[in-house]
Amino acid sequence: MSLHLKKVELHCHIEGAAPPALALAQAERYGIDPATFMTDGRYAWTDFAEFIAAYDKVAALFRTEEDYALLTESYLLELAGVGTIYSELIVSPDHGDRIGLGADTYLAGITAGIHAAKAKTGIEARIIVTGERHFGPESVIAAAEYAARTDNPLVTGFNMAGEERMGRVADYARAFDIAREAGLGLTIHAGEVCGAFSVADALDLVRPARIGHGVRAIEDADLVRRLVDLGTVLEVCPGSNIALSVYPDFESHPLRRFVEAGVRVCINSDDPPFFDTSLAREYDLASTVFGFSDAEIDAMTRTAIEAAFVDEGTRAQLLARL
Repeated sequence: MSLHLKKVELHCHIEGAAPPALALAQAERYGIDPATFMTDGRYAWTDFAEFIAAYDKVAALFRTEEDYALLTESYLLELAGVGTIYSELIVSPDHGDRIGLGADTYLAGITAGIHAAKAKTGIEARIIVTGERHFGPESVIAAAEYAARTDNPLVTGFNMAGEERMGRVADYARAFDIAREAGLGLTIHAGEVCGAFSVADALDLVRPARIGHGVRAIEDADLVRRLVDLGTVLEVCPGSNIALSVYPDFESHPLRRFVEAGVRVCINSDDPPFFDTSLAREYDLASTVFGFSDAEIDAMTRTAIEAAFVDEGTRAQLLARL
């Protein structure tokens, strides 16, 4: 087990991290039949479309500022319990608006959960505001404008997630310009459902410090070399990639090939309970299935800290804890 290793996570969607036990409690509170999203204690879905539907049903169980504080604190306490010292949470103010809670109240709940978890365990966390690609460029630009104007010091990054096959990266580039001008760290989901071109487009048009997933870049040797030259960090989520059939099995997953090529990578869980995984399991997989040594895994964790969207004082403290 990798429990003895310190851990860092840069790629996790907060609603997608809801522990099933917490989702059951929330369903009971709101009178929702858990059979609509869960079978035998596990979130139920078979393909990407059903996963999104199940995700939305679980997200709908969190409705108030207090609900979001509880969700955030619950996940961060779980992380801290396995030796995690830092987490970045991907959040969607759009979602706060869509459920009638409002973006500010939604973020206030997440912020309260971060403070509560830090007070109990010392875990550091930051917030990455995300636009959802499938809601179109205007929606993603609005998310960037929101991230740029919020005075919440925990909001340190901007991302775009959602259906990768919708639109072209060029359609969304303005959102990243707004976030960049505001001093936010940039990361973008690319090279998961779509091929290497998706990663190349992101590098050309967004110039992000990191790429969420990015694994399909392996299909283009020139692009792999470009990632090495740029020092772009791939937020790799192996368990997610297998669950969503990006790769048929861990043996065909390119994580080791990226490391051998000199690409900077780190390990993440994405939407852990939906993919029958956890950050602890991802670290275990790195050791047992991918065959990385503790030193190699620590190097990935160090990469994550170096690529984290934090001030330099916090980064130095995190590196010292590692």
